[in-house]
Amino acid sequence: MYDFLSFKTFITPYVLIIFYYVGAVAIPLLLYFYKKKLLAWLGLDIKFHARVKLIFLIMFFIMELIWRMGFEMLLAYFQIHEILEKMSNQ
Repeated sequence: MYDFLSFKTFITPYVLIIFYYVGAVAIPLLLYFYKKKLLAWLGLDIKFHARVKLIFLIMFFIMELIWRMGFEMLLAYFQIHEILEKMSNQ
């Protein structure tokens, strides 16, 4: 308990994983609910079904990839911290 209260033990890596999965589910839902606004912003008409599906598929993969890379970078920071702490204790 002392390590937790003195910030020697981080809870952030565990919380980051939870937020990652919440966001990974929320991104497709947001993309689905805001598709009309996105289509208007892109200047596309919903009549082009194949083109619209392709654009949304590409947007989905790009958003998921950026989301994943951001969380990997944050988790790598904490792994580097753990390694440096182990090295300083030797």
